Amino acid sequence: MMLKEALSAADCVAGQLAHDVDRYAELGRRLAGTPFSTALTVARGSSDHASNYIAYLIMARLGRVVASLPMSLVTLHKSPLITRDTLTIAVSQSGQSPDVVEPIRYFRDGGATTVALVNDIDSPLAQAAEWAMPLRAGKELSVAATKSFITSLVAGARLVANWQDDPELKDGLAALPEALRAAAQADWQQAVDALAPARNIMVVGRGISFPVALEASLKFKETSALQAEAFSGAEIKHGPMALIEEGYPLLIFATRGPTQAGLLALADEMRGRGARVLLAAPGDVAARDLTLPVAATPDLDPIVAIQAFYVMAAQLSAARGLDPDKPRHLSKVTKTN
Repeated sequence: MMLKEALSAADCVAGQLAHDVDRYAELGRRLAGTPFSTALTVARGSSDHASNYIAYLIMARLGRVVASLPMSLVTLHKSPLITRDTLTIAVSQSGQSPDVVEPIRYFRDGGATTVALVNDIDSPLAQAAEWAMPLRAGKELSVAATKSFITSLVAGARLVANWQDDPELKDGLAALPEALRAAAQADWQQAVDALAPARNIMVVGRGISFPVALEASLKFKETSALQAEAFSGAEIKHGPMALIEEGYPLLIFATRGPTQAGLLALADEMRGRGARVLLAAPGDVAARDLTLPVAATPDLDPIVAIQAFYVMAAQLSAARGLDPDKPRHLSKVTKTN
């Protein structure tokens, strides 16, 4: 089920891009005409990793500082947060969890602009937000989110493209379905072979690739019972490097952009320290171990990168004798307060 749903992501993205065009344009004009003093994201799990990507795009392209809201400030502490002149973006597959719904309701009641990128458009979250934008991933049955994560990234990029009114980013989004289909064919068997007997792994990214590292780390835990930690490439030497020993596996996502050179240098250094490096980089990087697919523009590269990873993750789970559709102790919808 996980693999089937991951492979359907391109069609889901094509469906999303074919709908709500006027609604995204209207939202973009609203955002461009509003002087926000604060921007926040509200999400858990994979949706929080998608929020990390969306926040990076907003900060890099629009210059607005974005923070992740600790939801317990609203749900448990009942803190008197200032809500006016605030943009609050929630991301969710189910739209059911109270600790995502309640903050959106709180901020909307306080005068904030609230946006929900949500797969279930009839959910409490969609009803709570002023702007409910459907992911259009279809029903997702696998516990491990795949197509809903990818459509969340796309919805966030659409929001930014319309807010910025950037023709290049809009054109890049239009080309994504074909890029995703190509990414699904990437051969990452080397990673399956290296990680099938592994006990732990460090997943590394930086900048716009860091959300992919976070998501990959979660999927390693969920579907392969593999102890995984995600780090920014800039943080490795601040302590995590002490974990490195002979054969220690590292998966490094070196997507295009200003952070790539540092990640390539890190991969080379970690090899020198004995690590089993799996460097995922575009085809023009000679030192790569895994070919990282690219999109029409570098800011969309994480979307096709995670598509290639999901296929490998499903294969790895099977190679480790596990069922990615039945992760221990987990259910599809998680409700926390």
